Amino acid sequence: MPKLSADAPLIHPECEITESDFGAFCEVGRGSRVAQSVFGDYSYCDRMCDIANAQVGRFSNIASFVRVGATDHPLDRASLHHFMYRSASYWDDAEDDAEWFGRRRARRAVIGHDTWLGHNAQVKPEVTVGHGAVVASGAVVTRDVAPYTIVAGVPAVPVRARLAPEVAERVMALGWWDWSHDRLRAALEDFRGLAAEAFLEKYEG
Repeated sequence: MPKLSADAPLIHPECEITESDFGAFCEVGRGSRVAQSVFGDYSYCDRMCDIANAQVGRFSNIASFVRVGATDHPLDRASLHHFMYRSASYWDDAEDDAEWFGRRRARRAVIGHDTWLGHNAQVKPEVTVGHGAVVASGAVVTRDVAPYTIVAGVPAVPVRARLAPEVAERVMALGWWDWSHDRLRAALEDFRGLAAEAFLEKYEG
Protein backbone atom coordinates (compact mmCIF):
# COMPACT_ATOMS: atom_id res chain seq x y z
CA MET A 1 0.00 0.00 0.00
CA PRO A 2 1.40 3.44 -0.88
CA LYS A 3 2.29 5.77 1.97
CA LEU A 4 -0.43 8.32 2.60
CA SER A 5 0.09 12.02 3.25
CA ALA A 6 -1.38 14.66 5.51
CA ASP A 7 -0.82 17.25 2.78
CA ALA A 8 -2.78 15.86 -0.18
CA PRO A 9 -5.05 12.90 -0.93
CA LEU A 10 -3.74 9.90 -2.83
CA ILE A 11 -5.80 9.90 -6.03
CA HIS A 12 -5.28 6.78 -8.11
CA PRO A 13 -5.38 6.81 -11.93
CA GLU A 14 -8.54 7.28 -13.97
CA CYS A 15 -10.44 9.12 -11.23
CA GLU A 16 -12.82 12.00 -11.84
CA ILE A 17 -12.87 14.52 -8.99
CA THR A 18 -15.23 17.50 -9.14
CA GLU A 19 -15.65 20.26 -6.53
CA SER A 20 -14.62 18.00 -3.65
CA ASP A 21 -12.40 18.39 -0.59
CA PHE A 22 -10.27 15.83 1.22
CA GLY A 23 -8.76 15.81 4.69
CA ALA A 24 -5.43 14.36 5.76
CA PHE A 25 -4.43 10.80 4.81
CA CYS A 26 -7.32 10.26 2.38
CA GLU A 27 -7.29 7.95 -0.63
CA VAL A 28 -9.49 7.55 -3.73
CA GLY A 29 -9.26 4.23 -5.55
CA ARG A 30 -8.70 3.75 -9.27
CA GLY A 31 -11.55 4.73 -11.56
CA SER A 32 -13.66 6.35 -8.87
CA ARG A 33 -15.79 9.43 -9.34
CA VAL A 34 -16.22 11.91 -6.48
CA ALA A 35 -18.38 14.99 -7.01
CA GLN A 36 -19.46 17.82 -4.69
CA SER A 37 -18.34 15.81 -1.66
CA VAL A 38 -16.14 16.12 1.42
CA PHE A 39 -13.96 13.34 2.87
CA GLY A 40 -12.85 13.67 6.48
CA ASP A 41 -9.35 12.76 7.62
CA TYR A 42 -8.22 9.14 7.03
CA SER A 43 -11.26 8.21 4.94
CA TYR A 44 -10.86 6.32 1.69
CA CYS A 45 -12.76 4.60 -1.06
CA ASP A 46 -11.57 1.61 -3.04
CA ARG A 47 -11.84 1.11 -6.81
CA MET A 48 -14.72 2.23 -9.01
CA CYS A 49 -16.77 4.09 -6.43
CA ASP A 50 -19.30 6.76 -7.35
CA ILE A 51 -19.78 9.33 -4.60
CA ALA A 52 -21.81 12.49 -5.09
CA ASN A 53 -23.22 15.17 -2.82
CA ALA A 54 -21.87 13.44 0.26
CA GLN A 55 -20.36 14.41 3.60
CA VAL A 56 -18.03 11.58 4.65
CA GLY A 57 -16.73 11.61 8.20
CA ARG A 58 -13.30 10.58 9.44
CA PHE A 59 -11.94 7.03 9.21
CA SER A 60 -14.67 5.89 6.81
CA ASN A 61 -13.91 2.64 4.97
CA ILE A 62 -15.63 2.53 1.59
CA ALA A 63 -15.18 -0.69 -0.39
CA SER A 64 -15.06 -1.04 -4.16
CA PHE A 65 -18.08 -0.31 -6.38
CA VAL A 66 -19.93 1.60 -3.65
CA ARG A 67 -22.33 4.33 -4.69
CA VAL A 68 -23.23 7.15 -2.30
CA GLY A 69 -25.71 9.92 -3.03
CA ALA A 70 -26.74 8.54 -6.41
CA THR A 71 -28.19 11.29 -8.55
CA ASP A 72 -31.86 11.00 -9.39
CA HIS A 73 -34.37 11.90 -12.10
CA PRO A 74 -37.61 13.90 -11.82
CA LEU A 75 -40.51 11.51 -11.27
CA ASP A 76 -43.31 14.07 -11.51
CA ARG A 77 -42.64 15.40 -15.03
CA ALA A 78 -43.68 14.25 -18.47
CA SER A 79 -40.21 12.76 -18.99
CA LEU A 80 -37.44 11.30 -16.85
CA HIS A 81 -34.71 12.12 -19.36
CA HIS A 82 -31.87 14.53 -18.66
CA PHE A 83 -32.49 16.58 -21.81
CA MET A 84 -34.67 18.65 -19.45
CA TYR A 85 -31.78 19.70 -17.21
CA ARG A 86 -28.66 19.01 -19.30
CA SER A 87 -30.30 20.97 -22.09
CA ALA A 88 -27.19 22.79 -23.34
CA SER A 89 -25.86 19.44 -24.55
CA TYR A 90 -28.80 19.17 -26.95
CA TRP A 91 -29.53 22.72 -28.14
CA ASP A 92 -27.30 25.70 -28.82
CA ASP A 93 -29.92 28.14 -27.52
CA ALA A 94 -30.82 26.27 -24.29
CA GLU A 95 -29.16 26.49 -20.89
CA ASP A 96 -28.78 23.77 -18.30
CA ASP A 97 -31.35 23.83 -15.49
CA ALA A 98 -29.29 25.31 -12.65
CA GLU A 99 -32.22 25.15 -10.23
CA TRP A 100 -32.56 21.39 -10.73
CA PHE A 101 -28.85 20.82 -10.15
CA GLY A 102 -28.95 23.02 -7.05
CA ARG A 103 -31.82 21.03 -5.53
CA ARG A 104 -30.06 17.76 -6.28
CA ARG A 105 -26.78 18.89 -4.70
CA ALA A 106 -28.64 19.98 -1.57
CA ARG A 107 -29.88 16.43 -0.97
CA ARG A 108 -26.70 15.29 0.77
CA ALA A 109 -25.86 11.85 2.09
CA VAL A 110 -23.98 11.85 5.41
CA ILE A 111 -21.57 9.07 6.34
CA GLY A 112 -20.41 9.09 9.97
CA HIS A 113 -16.99 8.52 11.50
CA ASP A 114 -15.44 5.03 11.57
CA THR A 115 -18.01 3.51 9.22
CA TRP A 116 -17.69 0.61 6.77
CA LEU A 117 -19.62 0.49 3.50
CA GLY A 118 -19.25 -2.98 1.98
CA HIS A 119 -18.63 -3.87 -1.66
CA ASN A 120 -21.33 -2.71 -4.08
CA ALA A 121 -23.43 -1.07 -1.35
CA GLN A 122 -25.56 1.98 -2.14
CA VAL A 123 -26.53 4.88 0.11
CA LYS A 124 -29.31 7.04 -1.26
CA PRO A 125 -29.46 10.86 -1.06
CA GLU A 126 -30.56 12.47 2.22
CA VAL A 127 -29.64 9.34 4.20
CA THR A 128 -27.38 9.43 7.27
CA VAL A 129 -25.22 6.45 8.19
CA GLY A 130 -24.35 6.92 11.86
CA HIS A 131 -20.92 6.74 13.47
CA GLY A 132 -19.49 3.24 13.67
CA ALA A 133 -22.18 1.68 11.48
CA VAL A 134 -21.59 -1.10 8.94
CA VAL A 135 -23.44 -1.44 5.62
CA ALA A 136 -23.19 -4.99 4.27
CA SER A 137 -22.08 -5.79 0.73
CA GLY A 138 -24.82 -5.23 -1.82
CA ALA A 139 -27.13 -3.42 0.58
CA VAL A 140 -29.24 -0.48 -0.58
CA VAL A 141 -29.67 2.04 2.22
CA THR A 142 -32.84 4.10 1.85
CA ARG A 143 -33.30 5.16 5.50
CA ASP A 144 -31.03 6.48 8.23
CA VAL A 145 -28.80 3.95 9.97
CA ALA A 146 -28.34 4.30 13.73
CA PRO A 147 -24.80 4.54 15.09
CA TYR A 148 -22.97 1.22 15.58
CA THR A 149 -25.67 -0.74 13.74
CA ILE A 150 -25.03 -3.35 11.04
CA VAL A 151 -27.54 -3.26 8.18
CA ALA A 152 -27.98 -5.56 5.19
CA GLY A 153 -30.42 -6.28 2.37
CA VAL A 154 -32.50 -4.49 -0.24
CA PRO A 155 -33.74 -2.25 1.18
CA ALA A 156 -31.28 -2.38 4.07
CA VAL A 157 -32.62 -3.32 7.49
CA PRO A 158 -30.83 -3.68 10.85
CA VAL A 159 -29.19 -7.07 11.43
CA ARG A 160 -27.57 -6.49 14.81
CA ALA A 161 -25.66 -3.97 16.86
CA ARG A 162 -21.93 -3.74 16.18
CA LEU A 163 -21.34 -2.77 19.81
CA ALA A 164 -23.71 -2.86 22.76
CA PRO A 165 -25.56 0.48 22.99
CA GLU A 166 -23.89 1.53 26.24
CA VAL A 167 -20.44 0.75 24.78
CA ALA A 168 -21.26 2.60 21.56
CA GLU A 169 -22.28 5.66 23.56
CA ARG A 170 -18.99 5.58 25.42
CA VAL A 171 -16.97 5.31 22.20
CA MET A 172 -18.81 8.27 20.72
CA ALA A 173 -18.20 10.26 23.90
CA LEU A 174 -14.51 9.37 23.74
CA GLY A 175 -14.40 10.61 20.13
CA TRP A 176 -11.03 9.03 19.36
CA TRP A 177 -11.44 10.07 15.70
CA ASP A 178 -10.62 13.62 16.80
CA TRP A 179 -7.25 12.59 18.26
CA SER A 180 -4.06 13.91 16.72
CA HIS A 181 -1.98 11.77 14.39
CA ASP A 182 0.67 11.41 17.10
CA ARG A 183 -1.85 10.37 19.71
CA LEU A 184 -3.29 7.75 17.36
CA ARG A 185 0.23 6.37 16.85
CA ALA A 186 0.83 6.24 20.58
CA ALA A 187 -2.38 4.22 21.05
CA LEU A 188 -1.85 1.99 18.00
CA GLU A 189 -1.00 -1.17 19.93
CA ASP A 190 -4.10 -0.72 22.09
CA PHE A 191 -6.31 -0.21 19.02
CA ARG A 192 -4.88 -3.49 17.73
CA GLY A 193 -4.88 -5.51 20.92
CA LEU A 194 -7.75 -4.37 23.13
CA ALA A 195 -11.47 -5.02 22.77
CA ALA A 196 -13.64 -1.92 22.75
CA GLU A 197 -14.52 -2.03 26.45
CA ALA A 198 -10.92 -2.54 27.55
CA PHE A 199 -9.85 0.28 25.26
CA LEU A 200 -12.45 2.56 26.84
CA GLU A 201 -11.38 1.63 30.35
CA LYS A 202 -7.83 2.65 29.51
CA TYR A 203 -8.58 5.93 27.70
CA GLU A 204 -11.76 7.32 29.27
CA GLY A 205 -11.42 10.18 31.71
